[in-house]
Amino acid sequence: MTTVEIEYCVPCGFLDRAEAIQHALLEQFGDRLDSVALVTGDHGVLTVAVDGETVWDKADDEYDVDDITRRVRGAL
Repeated sequence: MTTVEIEYCVPCGFLDRAEAIQHALLEQFGDRLDSVALVTGDHGVLTVAVDGETVWDKADDEYDVDDITRRVRGAL
């Protein structure tokens, strides 16, 4: 099984985005994932990692839940 971590910036108010990503991933892949963890961070971070490997980073890519879901699917 697979573990996903969504690290989000608390001071930036990215909790809503992190929760939207978490919800989409659990809805799509819930039976294939061990966990989808929200990890607090700062300095503008919003990343998604599958088994420790970053598959999406706000610093490099536009925020698009569908794109993030596709990237996670590709890493499963």
